[in-house]
Amino acid sequence: MGTIHLFRKPQRSFFGKLLEEFRLVAADRRSWKILLFGSINLICTGFLLMWCSSTNSIALTAYTYLTIFDLFSLITCLISYWVMMKKPSPVYSFGFERLEVLAVFASTVLAQLGALFILKESAERFLDQPEIHTGRLLVGTFVALSFNLFTMLSIRNKPFTYVSEAASTSWLQEHVADLSRSLCGIIPGLSSIFLPRMNPFVLIDLAGAFALCITYLLIEINNYFAIDTASAVAIALMTFGTMYPMSVYSGKVLLQTTPPHVIGQLDKLIREVSTLDGVLEVRNEHFWTLGFGSLAGSVHVRIRRDANEQMVLAHVTNRLYTLVSTLTVQIFKDDWVRPALLSGPVAANVLNFSDHHIIPMPFLKHADDVAPVTSTPAKPSSPPPEFSFNTPGKNANPVLLLNTQTRPYGLGLNHGHTQYSSMLNQGLGVPGIGATQGFRTGFTNLPHRYGNNNRIGQPRP
Repeated sequence: MGTIHLFRKPQRSFFGKLLEEFRLVAADRRSWKILLFGSINLICTGFLLMWCSSTNSIALTAYTYLTIFDLFSLITCLISYWVMMKKPSPVYSFGFERLEVLAVFASTVLAQLGALFILKESAERFLDQPEIHTGRLLVGTFVALSFNLFTMLSIRNKPFTYVSEAASTSWLQEHVADLSRSLCGIIPGLSSIFLPRMNPFVLIDLAGAFALCITYLLIEINNYFAIDTASAVAIALMTFGTMYPMSVYSGKVLLQTTPPHVIGQLDKLIREVSTLDGVLEVRNEHFWTLGFGSLAGSVHVRIRRDANEQMVLAHVTNRLYTLVSTLTVQIFKDDWVRPALLSGPVAANVLNFSDHHIIPMPFLKHADDVAPVTSTPAKPSSPPPEFSFNTPGKNANPVLLLNTQTRPYGLGLNHGHTQYSSMLNQGLGVPGIGATQGFRTGFTNLPHRYGNNNRIGQPRP
């Protein structure tokens, strides 16, 4: 007998959560077709692997890997249906669209790893070529081709369809496109079939089946077993070349990069937003691909103090929503504080002037740092730090002045003047004397303009 927790929720295992989500997907009738094709795929893959072992053909093994890739594409299609059923949660505020991208990326990368494994096995077979049995080679080829084409053309796989159209063309597609142009130049009626961009999955299925047919004929006629290894290398290279552009495209989506084909449109929309009434600046803009066909972004907009925030927000959202489906706009006004005159501690300090107050004076640098024409400090060798304008007076020595000026009236200050005799007693009437008592200027020991003389009297201008 253990402790009974009345309100504690039972902890489900990972497989329990996975089974619950699978039931959610299976409740949709559209997923029944995918589950049926997945079951048939497992049966066909099992038979093909047994025939690969009996025929000892590595080319048929490479072609069977395309059937395994079809199974991954069916799983991706199920994930796409599950994503459409799920709603965004507080943890995943953008939804689960990126799972489609991750599924496509994983499927294409696994297909490329299978192609690399075939290339490695083919390199070993070139050194010691075994005998190939053609009894079930041609049968396995047509079974795999029929099932692959039937799967690709019967089920609408939204993620792979989008990636195959958005990613760059593979080298196999480019070569077939060149042949199609030459063929359409002879027979113009075939332009509607061959000239558009062909489906890369259908193309690789047809090319692999053609390579296996050539292998079967050459082995049956001349017992040329090395052609099987050469066909396996060709199928592996075609698989790698077809999947690589899709992996690159889905990988860029996972890295939250901006699609190159929308950068120009985004720049145009940002310029339009910056010209709206009340908008002063658009900054910190960041746009990225959330999923296949959906763009997300965030932007900060600085507006005037008298502008209407809600109106500007509505106009900015209306402009950017045509391209960015998930948008976050941060509006902030151009707030600046006017310094209050005689308010706070400033007024208190003004009302309590002492007889001697300190005035900071500019610090005169060495004569080498002064420009000969303008007599201003030369430009420093290193740039000043941010928000520092290198103004004089930062390191200036303070100047102590007697408070002999006429003080403003109306502030409750004492008025009057200090007698001239007291100034002479302190040594303030003579330049350069009385440095320890007081200063008429902060630089008593500096030379005058026409030399340093200590005579008593008014210095020359």
